Amino acid sequence: MCMRRCLVGLTFCTCYLASYLTNKYVLSVLKFTYPTLFQGSDVLTWLPASVLFVGIIYAGSRALSRLAIPVFLTLHNVAEVIVCGHQKCFRKEKTSPAKICSVLFLLAAAGCLPFSDSQFDADGYFWAVIHLFCIGAYKILQKSQKPHALSDIDQQYLNYIFSVVLLAFASHPTGDLLSVLDFPFLYFYRFHGSCCASGFLGFFLMFSTVKLKSLMAPGQCAAWILFAKVITAGLSILLFDTTLTRATVGCLLVGGLGEALLIFSERKGS
Repeated sequence: MCMRRCLVGLTFCTCYLASYLTNKYVLSVLKFTYPTLFQGSDVLTWLPASVLFVGIIYAGSRALSRLAIPVFLTLHNVAEVIVCGHQKCFRKEKTSPAKICSVLFLLAAAGCLPFSDSQFDADGYFWAVIHLFCIGAYKILQKSQKPHALSDIDQQYLNYIFSVVLLAFASHPTGDLLSVLDFPFLYFYRFHGSCCASGFLGFFLMFSTVKLKSLMAPGQCAAWILFAKVITAGLSILLFDTTLTRATVGCLLVGGLGEALLIFSERKGS
């Protein structure tokens, strides 16, 4: 059983790393920033979450095209602050000192990043803020669902089907449908290969994430996710044009410490 969990964890990390690096390559190196072309009773109650999922995809793609992966992941983690704040203020759940400290570290890291990022991009940070708010709201809705109303895999299938339909209809009003005709790499094999890889890797990442959550406790699952983020952020620095100042590195380390404390609080709680 332990070997099976390790195998699932390593599979998840591989899919996480490959998915982020591939998407970053398409979005920032090839500069293909039209997310509509990347996608892909109980059902009715899940529709608000699916709408938020579309927001996660769209805003996340826009942000990732402009921000370095370590910066993007640090901002992405602030979604946990929204979830913790909702649990504390509206559900009156008891919050451990470790979780409070983790929230403060995550907020401090994200708040200081714009002032220390030598590659600061206002639009990138704008879309990242929308992205993290969508993630936070999505997680809150996910936690409020009735037990066994929809399985995790069913939720993801509905999310992807809804995103394909909504983004396809939205491609013309947003201008993506016409703008894509001017994309310089539209007929290049590396663009088509990267898009296909992005789609397949996204599916395998989704599937391995669901499998990871079904086999492991929340604390163990969060630890694997943190490990995947660390290796992805580290390797991305070598592969993409990333300028890190001492202040930026300090923010990233504080953010990592905050996430590690959050994992500690979840494992202690379980």
